[in-house]
Amino acid sequence: MVGDNPASKVYVKNKSKACEKVGVEFEEFLLPETTSESELFELIDRLNEDKSVNGILLQSPVPKQIDQNKAFRRISEEKDVDGFNPFNVGNLCIGNDCFISCTPFGVMKILEHYNIDLEGKNAVVLGRSNIVGKPMVQCLLSKNATVTVCHSRTKNLKEITKNADILVAAIGKPKYVTKDFIKDGAIVIDVGINRNEETNKICGDVDFDDVIDKVSKITPVPGGVGPMTIAMLLYNLVKATKQQN
Repeated sequence: MVGDNPASKVYVKNKSKACEKVGVEFEEFLLPETTSESELFELIDRLNEDKSVNGILLQSPVPKQIDQNKAFRRISEEKDVDGFNPFNVGNLCIGNDCFISCTPFGVMKILEHYNIDLEGKNAVVLGRSNIVGKPMVQCLLSKNATVTVCHSRTKNLKEITKNADILVAAIGKPKYVTKDFIKDGAIVIDVGINRNEETNKICGDVDFDDVIDKVSKITPVPGGVGPMTIAMLLYNLVKATKQQN
């Protein structure tokens, strides 16, 4: 982790707790906000070469002097348990075996667990980030869903989302999605983790109380997707370890 982002600190703490729980050795490198790109790359190179290290992750965001995509590229694709190296992203796009970004992977595991058949269903993804939105699209396509991506420049947003059998919200806007975005009986996956300014409590991108009577299924925040992201990180790590040995 580079810098002192409070949200990142929480994520790293949760990841280290999960590792401890299942017996994974976890080493934390806390680099100052002023760390240069070359200093970070030097550390990544060292970990790439260390055979006792099976997985490497760089907590995002990173300070502006570091090119985040360049840093993700620097992590060996064999140890890229976050699934952000373009090698893994590219393989996901063409349907090859790879490490899948942990949050979209977690969403797919939730849908799989509840036997939700995606074939031919209209799935709408709100958000187009490299970390969630774009890989989410590829994951849904791989199960033969018909996928629409919406973002900050989308016109007639509610008309599109009201056609969704499955709506995945990943835009980082607290309680943005209300019942007038959703058709009756839709399945809603809330990826957002925001802090509600009024109550100072964690909330999602979806106004849970407002939509609850309209949906057939919905993931809560906190709870739902967050723990699954960490579970998939560990899943990827076990897979990486097996492949390396």
